[in-house]
Amino acid sequence: MNPVFATLGTSIFARMSALAAEHGAVNLGQGFPDFGWPEDVLARAADALLHGSNQYAPMRGLPELRAAVAAHYRLHQGLDVSPDQVTITSGATEAIAAALLSLISPGDEVVLFQPLYDSYLPIVRAAGGVPRLVRLTPPGWRITEEALAQAFSPRTRLVVFNNPHNPSSRLFDEQELGLLAEHCVRHDAIALADEVWEHLVFDGRRFVPLAALPGMAERTVKIGSAGKIFSVTGWKVGWSIAPPALAGAFAGAHQFLTFSTAPNLQAAVAYGLGKDQSYFDGMRSAFAAARDGFVTDLEGAGFATLPAEGSYFVSIDLAASGIEAGDVAFCERAVRECGVAGIPVSAFYAENAVDNVVRLCFAKREETLVAGLEGLSRARGLLRG
Repeated sequence: MNPVFATLGTSIFARMSALAAEHGAVNLGQGFPDFGWPEDVLARAADALLHGSNQYAPMRGLPELRAAVAAHYRLHQGLDVSPDQVTITSGATEAIAAALLSLISPGDEVVLFQPLYDSYLPIVRAAGGVPRLVRLTPPGWRITEEALAQAFSPRTRLVVFNNPHNPSSRLFDEQELGLLAEHCVRHDAIALADEVWEHLVFDGRRFVPLAALPGMAERTVKIGSAGKIFSVTGWKVGWSIAPPALAGAFAGAHQFLTFSTAPNLQAAVAYGLGKDQSYFDGMRSAFAAARDGFVTDLEGAGFATLPAEGSYFVSIDLAASGIEAGDVAFCERAVRECGVAGIPVSAFYAENAVDNVVRLCFAKREETLVAGLEGLSRARGLLRG
């Protein structure tokens, strides 16, 4: 067996979701919403299923969706994107895999920021890349010049950068983005910008795509996700936007991974990306309200929370909440004994893990969050120092 995968266990998301199902627990671990999808987009998918094509879509995606992706980013982020730069994928994770497999050669160094989404590291290693890890820590999760200087080298080929960041819920500021862009340009490195949470930013913050910074358009492969934009994570429709020099290599890897994605879902996403600004504003407002209510309730129950600037997640600081247990022990007892599943943030580190932070998904109906809070409060009672 390939040694990269032979020693990998079940992902922490699958494991905690399975435990939640086994114990009948509220699942605040895996990042899927139980509200928020636009009914008109679902209706478009159903209509296309019944009346459109159900055969292979073009390998790089339906022309109407590729055009819609390009138009969407020109309108919402001011990016100069051509449909020729767009490839539609079966979810953002497949897009990430295609990018890593097509852009890394054995021995290339790859800069990654931990805590990190768990698919990055095994694919980097499978492609022969050498990981160089930048360690981010709470409560600020900030990127510094010193950390970047230690991670980058003459052998740096690629940087994998997630913004807004999962699991920290951090939206990196323009100073940090500028530092990263400067290092990419200086070292002639490609940036893989995992920006799937780009529309889920709160409190009036402005998302800045990495490709918009000086010198970055020609070296950034941008990843997006319809699942995050429309609260339909099970659809697994994603895309990449690559500069012309890299788009062909990306498509070459993609064609041998999934080849094409369900055409009815592509048609629906093409329609959805053209929705009026009011949809995107309303979607953000609904999730921000869920976040605000849940944070208020968590803090009222004695939990110390960390800032949640983007994505579906808010984290609790166990030590600051008076809980001596580590995050793994807390999550195990919470799901098995108290009826609620969270995710230990230590699972997102490859080394030198922070082990006192638990990530919770607030993209839930009020009754789900109330039930989850009851379980978390019981777990806090069991594990307080």
